[in-house]
Amino acid sequence: MTTKEKILAKALELFNEKGYNNITTRHIAAELSISPGNLHYHFKHSEDIIKILFTELILKMDELLDAIKNKENKTLEDLYSLTSSTCEIFYHYRFIFINLVDVLKKIPEVEAQYEGINFSRREEFQLIFSDLQKNNILKKDIPDFIMQSLTEQIFIIADNWLTHNRLISKLNKKAAIQSYTLLLMNLFYPLLNKEQQKLYEQQYVR
Repeated sequence: MTTKEKILAKALELFNEKGYNNITTRHIAAELSISPGNLHYHFKHSEDIIKILFTELILKMDELLDAIKNKENKTLEDLYSLTSSTCEIFYHYRFIFINLVDVLKKIPEVEAQYEGINFSRREEFQLIFSDLQKNNILKKDIPDFIMQSLTEQIFIIADNWLTHNRLISKLNKKAAIQSYTLLLMNLFYPLLNKEQQKLYEQQYVR
């Protein structure tokens, strides 16, 4: 790993463990046993590190969504995999979501990215849901307002489940990802075709 990559990795670890507001560039430098000057050669401020970490998060989600969008015959398992992988990516960058309001308020560039990505993600999810209808996974007669509401519900839970887990559920990584993946998946159950509902009950209902 390059020094820059080590800084990003250590910063992510510290932000996740101790909280975004409790870590400075000096803390990161000390953990890496490098001088603050060496760190500042790569990143002048902790905000510069967060910008890159947020971009990494977006790129990983882009890859995940592109993979399912490009798959012709989407299945219930694909939907589960998308949901579980999303939760795993979000957990990897969990400090961003646990401190989302503070991060967006403090870093206008990240706030602009967040707003833009929210708009484009809605369109991507609608396309995926449309394909799931074509593949007879979701019912074909779902009203538009329900589909739009579904997308909004997914976004609200996705952005806030990590805070809920920290404050209420307090599950470890594996258990948290499993639990909140199922919570999100349960939103789809009433919209599945009958055959898919039976399959869902067999595979995912505990």
